[in-house]
Amino acid sequence: MQVTFENVNMAFDKNTVLDNINFNIPENELVTILGPSGCGKSTTLMLISGLIFPSDGKIYFGDKEVTKMDAVDRKVGMVFQNYALYPHLTVSENIQFPLKMEKMKKKERQARALELAKLVKIEDQIDKKPGELSGGQQQRVAIARALAKEPSLLLMDEPLSNLDARLRIEMREEIRRIQQETGVTTVFVTHDQEEALSISDHIMVLNEGYIQQYSTPTDLYNNPENLFVAKFLGNPIINELAIDEALNLSALHIEKQATAKAKTVAIRPENFYEVEDEKEALITGTVRFVEVIGKNVTVHVDTALGDLVATELGFVHEQGDKIMLGVHEEDLLLFDEGGQIIQRGGNHA
Repeated sequence: MQVTFENVNMAFDKNTVLDNINFNIPENELVTILGPSGCGKSTTLMLISGLIFPSDGKIYFGDKEVTKMDAVDRKVGMVFQNYALYPHLTVSENIQFPLKMEKMKKKERQARALELAKLVKIEDQIDKKPGELSGGQQQRVAIARALAKEPSLLLMDEPLSNLDARLRIEMREEIRRIQQETGVTTVFVTHDQEEALSISDHIMVLNEGYIQQYSTPTDLYNNPENLFVAKFLGNPIINELAIDEALNLSALHIEKQATAKAKTVAIRPENFYEVEDEKEALITGTVRFVEVIGKNVTVHVDTALGDLVATELGFVHEQGDKIMLGVHEEDLLLFDEGGQIIQRGGNHA
């Protein structure tokens, strides 16, 4: 099932939540809607599901307009943050429930429930009640139930937010596996960039009701369209430096025309490297502190332009060390006063 939004607006009273958004979700893909709280992620998902209708614009499933079609008639599967399992029913009965509502014969729905339980790897728990399961197991049951009616579209709203960190990683891998095995078009909503980057075919970044960028995870990270996207993705956060004489831009081969328009230079922490000649350094500073977490070493540096962060330098520094940092031209991002990209490395945007 392909989903298309055409000039969709959504307002509650006088509060505009989505402002004239257009996008297409391809068939058989897992697309994540990513953004901060209040950006319109869940509203977009509810519009797709039919739980709410847009103030203006059109929504299509394939070639069919569904703008005013009720949720029941859209026949999508939904998984929420709250698993909403029936506590008095077994795992098998929970999975069967939507099929029972459709009057499917008992043997057929039992067979379908077992098939889905195997898909989500919960077949050894089918006779237990939800209260006897872990959070991850309950989530698997919720996914199986959503898939019971063989929907052509699966919607997931912050499905992993109630799980601990290790279980979140396990379940996001499982969600990707299940999506690839079933081929069902899946829309996944999250505020967690790591979840989005790890499982998505495409990511749509929303902020304040506008689509900031819609592209592949790799392109989103390496080629952000604006400073918001650049800062929202990446951990540690991208370094944002004002154009200033403290930056030795002459160490790079950047056209003066680009730097004249630029107000901000942005550099990923992993793209800094250490140089020995100050003429080759983009910026010089003093090590403020070094953060070591297992094999990951993060160096915090005081500079004339404020604090910056560098990783993967390959050398453990000590507090107070003078450090000279360079960057390859292709790893430099230039943004204008409005935060829009001017230049990605050596290429004009």
